[in-house]
Amino acid sequence: MVIYMNKVMFFAHLRDAVGEESVSFDFDGKTIAEAKTLINEKYPTLKLDTVMTAVNEEFAANDEVIKAGDVIAFIPPVSGG
Repeated sequence: MVIYMNKVMFFAHLRDAVGEESVSFDFDGKTIAEAKTLINEKYPTLKLDTVMTAVNEEFAANDEVIKAGDVIAFIPPVSGG
């Protein structure tokens, strides 16, 4: 049986906190909110409650269900003028 992992990408200070641009998890069937909880367990210094989330380059809500092979990106809020 082949397990399709999910690539999880981090941007800006999130990347610095994780120490890598991306990691792999198996989030098939989990929601974005569940994925955030699991990531926070592995990387407790991350604050994912205020970040934007994209699945396959489209913004996604916390209740969206992740499928095998989806690429998830966490993007912190951007400020500036």
